[in-house]
Amino acid sequence: MSRQPVRVIEAEYVKAYEIRLRFNDGVQKTVDFSRWLGGEVFRPLSAKREFRRFFLSGGTVAWPNGADIAPETLHDSKDAAAGVA
Repeated sequence: MSRQPVRVIEAEYVKAYEIRLRFNDGVQKTVDFSRWLGGEVFRPLSAKREFRRFFLSGGTVAWPNGADIAPETLHDSKDAAAGVA
């Protein structure tokens, strides 16, 4: 039996650069995206107004400027607030 690819199915802004995510395997966690804001494509998102414009696309979190992060990276991140629904 093959394992279904990990996908983000719900995302909710929490505070600062944190987004609460729910994945298709039932895992829920709050991810702090601030660690990724140093790169060229992510730098514009350091403005919280831009950061909060995220949406779901292709099974992950994305932004209008084309920035996104692989859902597997988000799923496997070591953020503190995690659980299974």
